[in-house]
Amino acid sequence: MTATIEDVANQRFDYIVVGGGTAGLVVAARLSEDPNVSVLVLEAGQANLNDPVLLHPDSHGNHFGNDQYSWNYVTTEQEFSAGVRWSWHRGKGLGGSSGINFLQWTKPPAEEVNEIEKLGNPGWNWDTIQRQFRKIEGFIPPTKDVQEQFHLNFDDYGVGTEGPLNVAFPGTINPVNLILRETYLNAGVPLARKPYNGDPKGYYLVLQTYDPRTRTRTYSPTAYYLPHKDRTNLTVLTSALVSRILTKKMSDGQLSSRGVEFLHGDKTYSAATRKEVILTAGTLQSAHLLELSGIGNKEVLRKINVPLLKELPGVGQNVQEHAVLVTSWELKENVDLENLNILNKPIISSQEFYAKETGVYTGGRSVVFTSLQNISPKAADIIEKAQKAITKKMETASPSLREQYNIQLDRLERGAPAAEFIASVMFVPGPNPPASGKQQIRLVCAANHFFSRGTIHSVSNDPKVDPEFDPHYFEEEVDLDMLVEQVKWARHLAEHVSPLKDIIVKAVNPGPEVQTDDEIRESIKKAGMTTWHTVGSCSMLPEDKEGVVDPSLKVYGTTNIRVADLSIIPLNFAAHSQAMVYAIAERAAEIIKTQS
Repeated sequence: MTATIEDVANQRFDYIVVGGGTAGLVVAARLSEDPNVSVLVLEAGQANLNDPVLLHPDSHGNHFGNDQYSWNYVTTEQEFSAGVRWSWHRGKGLGGSSGINFLQWTKPPAEEVNEIEKLGNPGWNWDTIQRQFRKIEGFIPPTKDVQEQFHLNFDDYGVGTEGPLNVAFPGTINPVNLILRETYLNAGVPLARKPYNGDPKGYYLVLQTYDPRTRTRTYSPTAYYLPHKDRTNLTVLTSALVSRILTKKMSDGQLSSRGVEFLHGDKTYSAATRKEVILTAGTLQSAHLLELSGIGNKEVLRKINVPLLKELPGVGQNVQEHAVLVTSWELKENVDLENLNILNKPIISSQEFYAKETGVYTGGRSVVFTSLQNISPKAADIIEKAQKAITKKMETASPSLREQYNIQLDRLERGAPAAEFIASVMFVPGPNPPASGKQQIRLVCAANHFFSRGTIHSVSNDPKVDPEFDPHYFEEEVDLDMLVEQVKWARHLAEHVSPLKDIIVKAVNPGPEVQTDDEIRESIKKAGMTTWHTVGSCSMLPEDKEGVVDPSLKVYGTTNIRVADLSIIPLNFAAHSQAMVYAIAERAAEIIKTQS
């Protein structure tokens, strides 16, 4: 199934895929469809195949901090977030983060995908990406009861049915979703018209990467690797940490990869390529690998004593992230939403629910995507303040950043769905834990269009030393202003809108002592969390605008090195990132096949 070091060391392959996560297994599966080419995947983590800890849909969140399943990264102390170091967990092992995420399958608004093309990337538009989505998706419709409860009409849903990755609604729907649905409608939030076909504005029940027939998580190994594991031209080596790309300079000055160097056990090995090296190590590691290979900002490379082979100042720059604050309330004693209090107990308590496909762990999630204008009477003032601050910043910003800022300001003005609210029935630790025996309901307030820009850079030429992750959370005040208004709107729902207000006793997080805007701001800085949707460290932009890869995903100044993961996205979008990662990988495989 997976290879041994003897199968790989000093061997030659047509394609070497660095990272066997979500994107890497997609690329490898598609390229190895051609029996005449050989594909090697190098994954730093273990295989973790057929592991119930990953497959059980109830297990999300419990992998964080477990070295077998998670890379437990942390950011630098955040200057504008009370000095907090934010946790940046990522999936470890085959499947990467698709094996430990929260199973959410959402798609960006069509306009926001088209804006990627506007930044200088022909072909990267909604029509192209939606075609990739539909190629991936193997949608399994829900029961008629679920369809009727949530008024689901699949005539124009825009979800594929023949793809390898099963996506579905859970077998039961937790009552919390019904309560919030009616609350949102009473607050003036419409049902989303086409949540999977380019217009997610409003309320909808979220598809999950889940197979209701087996009651298990679906992720890149189940969809793209296990069905093809016996291909003789597909080799997968785990516990293989790539340390650098080996290159040679061509007569025209471009770099050509001749293979990679990697660590396995306590030894260093190499593998050669006939065609290409494809980085799918993710936003947090692909830029790191380019820098270790001599491609990046000359000052960064000088500090880590790596010879400069190709200067690309954009490597590790333009990093953007989503951020959330979890709000929660104590419920009245007579409220029984599938015994929410069990969510404060260890995961083993979920097994009886898993066996029957009922209960809180299988009850699904619902979301609202909406605009600042729809949730805040202060929207006009916040937008005006942001326009002044960002316009001032653009005086000294790079041409690329000016273009991005103009798009972001337009998003604010047109009412793009930057504000997200996620119904959470799982236990999420907060500053104020639930009182003994008390039940809670939670709304996760997520801000998706951050103006703040961060960096990811190597601090050592040792590949085992993590790069420095500095997202600059809340450096731009509009990001914090937005999240404050979201928290206030969530509180408005809980205090004033039925049926949610009818089951609430009191606020728990932030606590009742947190009332003013300034107090909410401090609470966000100290207790905010990420949703692990980091983009931008290898941005797909023109080279003279700090781009790292071109629209064919080829690294500038190289003949055969590509990046095919979330790091290429130059401007973040209003959606969870999982679907987009799969789409990038599918698109990459198409491009490579066309150009080979």
